[in-house]
Amino acid sequence: MYMMAPFFFTYIVYAVISPYLPILFRGLGYSPSVIGVLLGVFEGAGIVGPFIFGYFADKIGRYKPGLIITNCLVLIVALPLALFRNPVISALFAIVIGLGFRSALPLLEAVTTIALGKNGDYGKIRTTGSVSFILMTLFFQSALVLPLTNPLNIAIWTSVSTALAMISMVFIPPAYERTRSRTAGTAKPAGNYAGSRAGTSGKRGIWSPLLVIGLIIMAMNRLGMAPVNSFFSLFLTESMQWNAVGFMWALASIAEVPFMFLSRRIINRFGAFNCLAFSVMALILRLLLYALFPTKTGVIIAQLLHSFCFGLFHPSAVTFISNCVPPERRALGMSLYLSLGSGLPTFLGNILGGFIVEHAGYRALYSVFAIFPLIGVGIYGITLLTLNSRDRMA
Repeated sequence: MYMMAPFFFTYIVYAVISPYLPILFRGLGYSPSVIGVLLGVFEGAGIVGPFIFGYFADKIGRYKPGLIITNCLVLIVALPLALFRNPVISALFAIVIGLGFRSALPLLEAVTTIALGKNGDYGKIRTTGSVSFILMTLFFQSALVLPLTNPLNIAIWTSVSTALAMISMVFIPPAYERTRSRTAGTAKPAGNYAGSRAGTSGKRGIWSPLLVIGLIIMAMNRLGMAPVNSFFSLFLTESMQWNAVGFMWALASIAEVPFMFLSRRIINRFGAFNCLAFSVMALILRLLLYALFPTKTGVIIAQLLHSFCFGLFHPSAVTFISNCVPPERRALGMSLYLSLGSGLPTFLGNILGGFIVEHAGYRALYSVFAIFPLIGVGIYGITLLTLNSRDRMA
């Protein structure tokens, strides 16, 4: 219960930055290819930040200082980002925001999974963030005060929401954030194939073949999601001429809530690894809907698939990492997911996506990116065949 407030207010920040950061860059007059590079720089900083803050959080066994610092970084540069129309300056500000914005969530999720313990229901806590995101995207869609139609208003709302998120960190009890002394030397061996049928490893080390395979599949999902997360708002406003950014982002979040809420039961039944693979399969269908049916009906159906592409994917990924990494290294484990499994592929996807949009359009963008989750499904299939063969030989 204590963690619901930080999740609620943290996802208000997401309700501003995720849908409207590309629109902010577009409002500054940048072309799609430049926007892709800026979003790539933003995500690139998000690769480095979680490792830095996760390392020090694990080292000192406290997470609240890092959470406050990461929010401060966003707060400091949000307004300047909207005031300077120079690509180099925008890139520098994007780096700072990326460091803060992409580093806060792994710290928050690390302390949450440790506080909940092995049998805790992360999905229910995370649902609080989804509800917050839904309410705020609907609010921003029809906001009468400072509507998010120009860079300055977007920056103001980013500042306000970040300040609220920073204040909400006081709700984290000291006993929850000082986890090092409670977990060091007492953690049980991790890595039971994250609830799948593949067996156990019995090792406490961070790196294992299983973890690497899981991170690759996560990366293929996030690479495929890059044009959804980064260019969807521009796709609606420029290609479809449909001013429904807030509504469509809210619809996707509404679809994710039931699966986020029931994720623990689903994961316990089918295994985190299998759930990861199923969500990647759903992403292939989603991308093809954008590419082949760029109509309001097609987009609405595609947005509903967010229930699998993220609503099931994210809790499965968090569970997978939690089972593969001992509690005293949990912040680093979550950083691996959000950096290598999410940040790096999104960084590459944003840069590639910007050039595809500028030279071939949005339908080509979504068609090309459907290849990446298909690769993830292939890796999953090969892994299962290998494990089945090993079981028969044992």
